[in-house]
Amino acid sequence: MRKSRTEYSTKNTTVAILARIVAILAGFMTRVVFTHTLSQEYVGINGLFSDILNVLALSELGAGTAITYALYQPVSEENVEKQKSLMKMFRDIYLIVAVIVFAGGMLVIPFMGVLIKNQPQIEHLILIYLLYLVNSVLSYLAVYKRTLIDAHQLSYIGVLYHTLALILQNLLQIFILIETRNFILYILAAILCTFFNNIAISSRADQMYPYLKEKDIQKLPVQEKKVIYQNIRAMLMHKLGSVVVNNTDNLLLSSLVGIVSNSIYSNYYLIIGSIRQVLNQMFQGIAASVGNLGVEEDQERVKKIFEASFFIGQWVFGMAAICIFEIIDVFAGFCFGENYVFTRDITFVLCLNFYLTGMRQATIVFRESLGIFWYDRYRPLAEAIINLASSIFLGIHMGTAGIFLGTAVSTVTTSLWLEPYMLYKHCLQSSSAMYFMRYGLYASVTLFVWFWVDFFCRSITGNPWIICIERLAISLVVTNLAYLVLYHRMKEFQLLKEKGKSILEQK
Repeated sequence: MRKSRTEYSTKNTTVAILARIVAILAGFMTRVVFTHTLSQEYVGINGLFSDILNVLALSELGAGTAITYALYQPVSEENVEKQKSLMKMFRDIYLIVAVIVFAGGMLVIPFMGVLIKNQPQIEHLILIYLLYLVNSVLSYLAVYKRTLIDAHQLSYIGVLYHTLALILQNLLQIFILIETRNFILYILAAILCTFFNNIAISSRADQMYPYLKEKDIQKLPVQEKKVIYQNIRAMLMHKLGSVVVNNTDNLLLSSLVGIVSNSIYSNYYLIIGSIRQVLNQMFQGIAASVGNLGVEEDQERVKKIFEASFFIGQWVFGMAAICIFEIIDVFAGFCFGENYVFTRDITFVLCLNFYLTGMRQATIVFRESLGIFWYDRYRPLAEAIINLASSIFLGIHMGTAGIFLGTAVSTVTTSLWLEPYMLYKHCLQSSSAMYFMRYGLYASVTLFVWFWVDFFCRSITGNPWIICIERLAISLVVTNLAYLVLYHRMKEFQLLKEKGKSILEQK
C-alpha cells in the first residue's frame, strides 16, 4: 500500500534530523580532538581547502536538482523506461563533473600562495590539498544513484548510509589524531569512508531498482534533453550565488585577514553550520513530497502547504538564531580555547546571516522541487557579484565582521525578495504581497524577542557550562512562549496543528 506524502515526509524528516544530530556530535568530538592535537594553521587549512573544493563542486550543482525534478513525474507514473534513461544521463553527467573538478582542482595549485596570506609552515601542503581533491572527486562516482532513491520519497535510506560512513570516519580520525597526530592519515580515513559509502549506496540502489543494471536503455527525446539541459544551466547559475555566498568567506578571510582568523571561523562554522544542517533536514525531508505535490495537486493546495512551511521555518530558524547568539561565544571558548572566540559584533553578523538563510529554506525547496529554475537565472550572478564586492570592500575597512556583513548585503538585495516573487508569479500564480507582509511581521517579532532574551541572558555569569545551560533555557522558553502567544491564531499554525494531530493518530 502506497504511503501518503505526509507519512513519507515525516519518516524522511525524522530520520534525517536524528541522523544529522548523531553525525554532528561525532564530528564535533573530532573537531575538539583536532584543535587540541594540531595547530591553528591545520584548522585553518582544513576550512580553506574544503571551501576551495566546494567552489569547484559548482560544476555539479545544477545537474543534481534538475535531474531529480525530471524524475518526479516518471516515478509518480511508474514509468521505468524513462527512469532508466534519466539515470544514464545522470551517470554520464557525473563522470564529466568528476573530470572537471579534478582538472579545476589541479589548476588551483599554482595560486596557492595568493589564496593563503602568511603561508603557514606545514609540511607536504600540496600533498594534503591533493588528498582533499581526491576525496571530492570520489564523492561523484556511483553515489549519483542515491538520487533515484530520493525521488521515490525514500531519502532516509541514503541519509542512514551517509551517516554511518561519517560516524566510522570520525572514529577513525579521532583514533589517528590521538595516536599519531598525522594530518595525512586523518585525510586518508575520510577518503576510505567516502569510497565505501559510494559502493554501499550504489549496491542498495541496484537491489531496490534492478532495472538500473539493464543495458537496453532508450534515448531521451531531443526536446526532453533540451529542457533538462536548460534547467541544468539555470540551476548552475542559481547555485553559483549559493556557493559564492556560503563558501568564499574562508577564502577572503585567509587572503585579507590571515589563516588564524580563518581557523576561528572554521570552528564557528562547524557549530552554526551543524545546526543549520539539522534544521534544513526538515525541508530536505519534504523535497520529494513537494515534487509529488506539484505533479498531483492544484496550485491552491501547493500555496497552502508552502505558506505553512514558511511559517514553521521562520519559527525554528528565529529561535535557533537567538539561541546561537546567546551561547556560542561561551561554548567556543570552553571547548576550543579563548583564542578561538570572536568578538560579539562578529557573532551577531554570523547569526544574522544564519537567520536570513533560514528564512529562505521553504522558498528554496519549493522552487527547486517544482522546477522554477529558469525565470530568475541571472539573479545568482548579481548576488555573487554583490557578495564579492561588498565582502571585499567591507573586509578591507572593517576586517572580519565586514566580510560576513557582505554576505547579508548580497542576500537582502537579491535572494530575499526575488526568489519568493518568482515562485508566486510562475508557480503559485498569485500576488506575493502577503508573503512580504508576513516576512516583515516575522522578522519584527523575532528582533523584538531577541532584544528581550539578550537583556535577560547578559546578567548570567559564572561557570561556562552553567552559563550555556541557563542562557539556552531562557532563549528557548521566552522565544517559544512569545511565538505561541503571538501566532497561535494564525491559519498556518492551525494547519500545522492539524497535521501534527493526524500523524499522532496514525501512530
